[in-house]
Amino acid sequence: MEEMEEELKCPVCGSFYREPIILPCSHNLCQACARNILVQTPESESPQSRRASGSGVSDYDYLDLDKMSLYSEADSGYGSYGGFASAPTTPCQKSPNGVRVFPPAMPPPPTHLSPALAPVPRNSCITCPQCHRSLILDDRGLRGFPKNRVLEGVIDRYQQSKAAALKCQLCEKAPKEATVMCEQCDVFYCDPCRLRCHPPRGPLAKHRLVPPAQGRVSRRLSPRKVSTCTDHELENHSMYCVQCKMPVCYQCLEEGKHSSHEVKALGAMWKLHKSQLSQALNGLSDRAKEAKEFLVQLRTMVQQIQENSVEFEACLVAQCDALIDALNRRKAQLLARVNKEHEHKLKVVRDQISHCTVKLRQTTGLMEYCLEVIKENDPSGFLQISDALIRRVHLTEDQWGKGTLTPRMTTDFDLSLDNSPLLQSIHQLDFVQVKASSPVPATPILQLEECCTHNNSATLSWKQPPLSTVAAEGYILELDDGSGGQFREVYVGKETMCTVDGLHFNSTYNARVKAFNKTGVSPYSKTLVLQTSEVAWFAFDPGSAHSDIIFSNDNLTVTCSSYDDRVVLGKTGFSKGVHYWELTIDRYDNHPDPAFGVARIDVMKDVMLGKDDKAWAMYVDNNRSWFMHSNSHTNRTEGGITKGATIGVLLDLNRKTLTFFINNEQQGPIAFENVEGLFFPAVSLNRNVQVTLHTGLPVPDFYSSRASIA
Repeated sequence: MEEMEEELKCPVCGSFYREPIILPCSHNLCQACARNILVQTPESESPQSRRASGSGVSDYDYLDLDKMSLYSEADSGYGSYGGFASAPTTPCQKSPNGVRVFPPAMPPPPTHLSPALAPVPRNSCITCPQCHRSLILDDRGLRGFPKNRVLEGVIDRYQQSKAAALKCQLCEKAPKEATVMCEQCDVFYCDPCRLRCHPPRGPLAKHRLVPPAQGRVSRRLSPRKVSTCTDHELENHSMYCVQCKMPVCYQCLEEGKHSSHEVKALGAMWKLHKSQLSQALNGLSDRAKEAKEFLVQLRTMVQQIQENSVEFEACLVAQCDALIDALNRRKAQLLARVNKEHEHKLKVVRDQISHCTVKLRQTTGLMEYCLEVIKENDPSGFLQISDALIRRVHLTEDQWGKGTLTPRMTTDFDLSLDNSPLLQSIHQLDFVQVKASSPVPATPILQLEECCTHNNSATLSWKQPPLSTVAAEGYILELDDGSGGQFREVYVGKETMCTVDGLHFNSTYNARVKAFNKTGVSPYSKTLVLQTSEVAWFAFDPGSAHSDIIFSNDNLTVTCSSYDDRVVLGKTGFSKGVHYWELTIDRYDNHPDPAFGVARIDVMKDVMLGKDDKAWAMYVDNNRSWFMHSNSHTNRTEGGITKGATIGVLLDLNRKTLTFFINNEQQGPIAFENVEGLFFPAVSLNRNVQVTLHTGLPVPDFYSSRASIA
């Protein structure tokens, strides 16, 4: 259970959670720590001022800091944790976990309440220290967040399991180790104190004495306080809203807050989510078991490499010492090569052990935490965190995907020393591969009729000559870099067909293949020239998209089932050339802020595009637009979108720029410069927006002419 401890500690104070509350992003905070990182917002940003102005707000409004442009025409003026232009900034501290904690700008007013229950300052906002999502608190303040009673129960059990031996509660000086516990008195006794204070006669004779460990378990199993509704503190949760994914009480239903939502019995949903979490854990448990076996295999490989290395070096030294002095310098060179190979193999295997150990520790900790959560008997508390846990379990299981549990290095040293040459040939002395009686395979033949390209992918097929009598154990396929550079291996295996993805568009590649067996390697085949497509045809990628994204029209049209922004990527990545694609707005309700642009493959999928450093985007409403990268908002430009509008995205990797268009007119200046690497088309939207992707488009004429002039 020690590996689960990281799941039980607050990201702000670094200690075990005390009175944990659940933020809307599913992360937890101590109630006192949440109060410490509150930041007071300007009056114009409060929910009350928004309601007074007639704009609708939810209970927890995530800050759209950029759109307000309160302090600068060119930029939004503040970030996740910074101070405001209208108020002096406050010195910050760092928690044990590295989270920046801002103390209140002014001393809190005197109050007779405890710090956790004292009223929060008006117009306060809080930023999650883990995902950095910001939200403005409503009138309820921190009381509006549900308490995570399941997490409290898990922490209690964990701390009790780590506690030292139970001590007698009646010893006056140094307490002795308890030997029994009285269930009626609820007191732990050592033997002398039991005989003196709890004799087995009279009324005490009917009391039941149990071992200390059993007594601790009975204390642990005492009934917990039932979770109550955050809106109606006197009402217990009785139902579960499927759309809102939260427990609700009878009074919530009477008030009509969930009148159009699907509502189910709390107990039924509790059992269903427990079953889903248990099923998800089964797959993750199998992965963890495979990982443990894989670690054993890797550690065995380390020992075998060490043994093989010692044996090989001893043989090499014995052969070199038998030669005359002319061999000494060459012997040192050969030893250096062996040591280099030895260190390389050890480094690769040890790096893989370290990486796999960290992943296994994280996986085991998550498993133990989930198992403890399943033991909880609080349905509403469990349902508050079950969805997030199920997603984490599936994501962790996917990380143990194909190839993760395969050694990256062999234990053998496929080298041998031939000491037969004469002394005059000592300067040519070098390692040779192990000799075998059979010859090398024949040169493979590329099957031109089956070789082709599609977009930035190339498929190649080959075969052995019809009259070849020497079997090949495998093949090595090599491609150059598309610019006439050096060849590099792209496939090694037994198959005779291979598809290579991720090539540059509008590029010419040279390909060749050779066969190998234990004896050696065949000559290369003839070189095949391949031309990739000038423009890209692609669709959205369901495999990498957020689970709330809804696909249609052969994955060319997307919308979302959530009110929060979700990210979807295109299937094709770009690292070279000029590329242009468009998106049409099929539906646009309630003035949302969809974002369009490019992103890395590991961009965050549950926030607006551009919030992290893995995306470069333009987000736009019905009046204006902004550019955003790493949560920095720049270049507010007038002109928005409506239903039927067309968004154009121009990625020029030759000039390293990204430009946006609305209805065939450039929107603002060049959005981003010095963009390098591999980028995927990306969109973020919510349920109020639906867009359709259009690809295979040429670069606009006016841009081509402008580029040629430049």
